[in-house]
Amino acid sequence: MMLTESVAVRCDYFDTGRCRSCALLDQPYDAQLADKQREVAALLPTPAAGWSEPVASAPAGFRNKAKMVVGGTAAAPTLGILDQTFTGVDLRECRLHTSGLHDALPVLADFVTRADLTPYDVGQRRGELKHLLVTESPAGELMVRFVCRSQEPVARLRKHLPWLLERLPVAVATVNLQPAHKAVLEGEREIVLTRSATLAMPLGTSLGAVTLHLRPRSFFQTNTAMALALYGEAAAWVDELAPASVWDLYCGVGGFALHLAAPGRTVTGVEISNEAVRSAEHSAAAAGLDDVRFLAGDATTYAVNAAADALPDLVVVNPPRRGIGDQLAGWLESSGVPHVLYSSCNARTLAADLAAMPSYAPGRGRLLDMFPNTRHYEVLVLLSRR
Repeated sequence: MMLTESVAVRCDYFDTGRCRSCALLDQPYDAQLADKQREVAALLPTPAAGWSEPVASAPAGFRNKAKMVVGGTAAAPTLGILDQTFTGVDLRECRLHTSGLHDALPVLADFVTRADLTPYDVGQRRGELKHLLVTESPAGELMVRFVCRSQEPVARLRKHLPWLLERLPVAVATVNLQPAHKAVLEGEREIVLTRSATLAMPLGTSLGAVTLHLRPRSFFQTNTAMALALYGEAAAWVDELAPASVWDLYCGVGGFALHLAAPGRTVTGVEISNEAVRSAEHSAAAAGLDDVRFLAGDATTYAVNAAADALPDLVVVNPPRRGIGDQLAGWLESSGVPHVLYSSCNARTLAADLAAMPSYAPGRGRLLDMFPNTRHYEVLVLLSRR
């Protein structure tokens, strides 16, 4: 059956109660989107140009990353989640994943068996393989990360890797070491098994093409189509302003910074994660963008310590769910920076941050449904001084 925006996605995992991660899955998609827009409109001031029509996602087949807990046994592994008794629930048929991820998961399960990777038993605190983290690029290439308790399986992984590379378009394969017995997805150490350590993510918007080069512990939006829409919208709005200088705070792997780069415009990205900064620098160098630079550090500290005569024409902020907080909001309010582009995954903290910056008024705003079938979404607003 072809999916339409008015039809709810049917999922056996949801219907049988084995997985309830998609809390809104039983609601028609167009109703989900309308409810999200109403929530945004109720929480945030109306932009001068009004709210643009929300950007709808495909309700299924959109997720470019699989974060699978490995359970069961090496001979019969499960890839999915654990139930309350720490028993593996296999979710290989999850309808959120792209077709490439869907097709890759059974092969990866066979690889777990072939390489004799014992799944980590949470209850018994023994075993090795904790998670499989798989990302698909728009070109169909894969980054596969085996999150293990120790280095013990590394030799077997290297031995059997050629088998996997013959069957899947794996560009990057790594072992991530996470020895702690706690609910942490990944550790700090990464062992690269392939020649390449970065996954190329070619992203083409209406204003041009940008390729992001993701390192293993770099974050990228899980919905590629919505990420493209987000960066394309931001670039269109910013090009109308034509700022000579831009700061991208919380820049991550440089998605906004690289899409906002233009001749005669300097762009500075600031990000706390060294791994993300390395990805961003790689992408800028590969694109030959000499006027884009990235710094590892705290976004608020960077802004507060900036010299007044070096202030940019535009500041981009894309913070975590907690928002930018009082200190950065207060600095922006008193800074004299003429424009702020705010990308938020939490309209409530965005509303609080806007209340702390009364000198700014929203001129444009748009909801992008980055996370269908959940209550989450992304909101982009362009603020200008009153």
